[in-house]
Amino acid sequence: MKRIIFILFTFVCLSATFAQKQKTFCNPINVDYGYTPFPTFAEWGKHRATADPVIVNFKNDFYLFSTNQWGYWQSSDMLNWKFHEKKFLRPWNKSLDELCAPAVGIIGDTMLVFGSTYTKNFTLWMSTNPKANEWKPLVDSLEIGGWDPAFFTDDDGRFYMYNGSSNQYPLYGIELNRKTMQPIGTRKEMYLLQGDRYGWQRFGENMDNTFLDPFIEGAWMTKHNGKYYLQYGAPGTEFSGYADGVVVGNSPLGPFTPQSDPLSYKPGGFSRGAGHGSTFQDNYKNYWHISTSIICVKNTWERRMGIWPAGFDKDDIMYCNTAFGDYPLYLPSEKRGENSGPGWMLLNYKKPVIVSSTLGSFFANNAVDENIKTYWSAKSSANGEWIQTDLGNISTVNAIQINYADQDVEFIGKQTGTFHQYKIFSSLDGKKWTLLVDKSQNKTDVPHDYVELEKPVQAKFIKLVNIHMPTGKFAISGLRVFGNGNREKPNTVKNLIVLRTEKDKRSAYIKWQPVDNAFAYNLYYGTSPDKLYNCIMIHDFNEYWFKAMDNQKPYYFSIEAINENGVSQKTKILKAD
Repeated sequence: MKRIIFILFTFVCLSATFAQKQKTFCNPINVDYGYTPFPTFAEWGKHRATADPVIVNFKNDFYLFSTNQWGYWQSSDMLNWKFHEKKFLRPWNKSLDELCAPAVGIIGDTMLVFGSTYTKNFTLWMSTNPKANEWKPLVDSLEIGGWDPAFFTDDDGRFYMYNGSSNQYPLYGIELNRKTMQPIGTRKEMYLLQGDRYGWQRFGENMDNTFLDPFIEGAWMTKHNGKYYLQYGAPGTEFSGYADGVVVGNSPLGPFTPQSDPLSYKPGGFSRGAGHGSTFQDNYKNYWHISTSIICVKNTWERRMGIWPAGFDKDDIMYCNTAFGDYPLYLPSEKRGENSGPGWMLLNYKKPVIVSSTLGSFFANNAVDENIKTYWSAKSSANGEWIQTDLGNISTVNAIQINYADQDVEFIGKQTGTFHQYKIFSSLDGKKWTLLVDKSQNKTDVPHDYVELEKPVQAKFIKLVNIHMPTGKFAISGLRVFGNGNREKPNTVKNLIVLRTEKDKRSAYIKWQPVDNAFAYNLYYGTSPDKLYNCIMIHDFNEYWFKAMDNQKPYYFSIEAINENGVSQKTKILKAD
């Protein structure tokens, strides 16, 4: 018996050591997302869904809450997330939403949690030990209520609540008595969208206010250097341009002045959207921003979550870095530096793919088209179904991300005890295969699994073989292989042109000479030449209809080309008045 215990202890230690060696993660973050709990939302197919995330750093652990998950996650490293089951609704709560768009606040050694409500009969919860899932009601009914609530404790101990989710009304803020949780005074208007000035705030996939006015929602407050940064989501959760904006003031209740451009913005790439989130610090005092990413195929509310590096520059401008935001990024570290990731490139964009079987029109190449909305599905979930991707030439492979899609899944609501199992093989010639990753004994739910290899390998082919699915068919929206193609980086882009006219200075037509050895481009922009904080990844095309500008400011642009071997030099910064 002692020998068995020693072997098990050694295995656990080795597993922990391996986990500690992983220095990167990849968006969408890999947590066991629950399935939509509402049958009416699943008429086009049952599917995973969550959004509106909040992360707080509490006693040096990260706690993640999001919409309708029947619990929350806890992590010490922002890579491995443990789910804690907890129902926050009480018998008298007349709501179907279990913590929709939750507010999470910290007062001293106590965490507070409160869900969205339009009623006056909703519980405010407290915990001094959420790691042990110990909760009790602080206030049986926080009568002030509010949809998309957010809490903020100032340095002087005063406690505030913000809320709002509307395309007619602004965000609101109010101070609460931190002992009774009763409002002090009445709600005050914080900010209302200004789509006639800021182009990115317009409703619609093409920012043209299609059929509805834009929504403002998802408040969050961050204090830095004595200033108050009120963040908000806009213009609609179903769009690639879903973003978090920020307004800045000298007091918790304003008045506020907008920063022109979104704080977090990711309209291009594999995982799009960066709205309705929160900003937090790791244990090294680095800032991060988590927000909602879209899928929105089976339902408008089919969404995921992403985390990006954030911070404040020397002029106290708040920013978030989403460039290569769905490529491998570094986990929290003492010396984060300017490089947000290791620079591993996507190796198999639109490269040849072969599969074991294909269901209907869910074709194989959907798994490598860098579009999370499309996917390949096998005809079954049987052990042995497989997908193989060709990297084009012998490449250095550092990491692999497996994004599962929901095809013919059976679940409603949060599930526990479900798991994925698979193996990944590599080959130099497509004939002789080497086992690269073995998760045949895995017992965890990993819908967006990401594996950083302990040592890089040389390979021309990568093959993913299914062993077990938690439900539905074996379906993949993105089999993404990262590393370096070991060939030439793309050439520098030439002839960048930005056409901005007086007709509508929120918009511009941007074009550039195509680069023959590039498959994508990063377009950087901002209202100052030294603050090009926002980035749009554009695949295949050498043009972009840009509609996200502040019509009262000049803009500055630069662009770089991307391929599997790296990125080109950025172009000289171009000004567009």
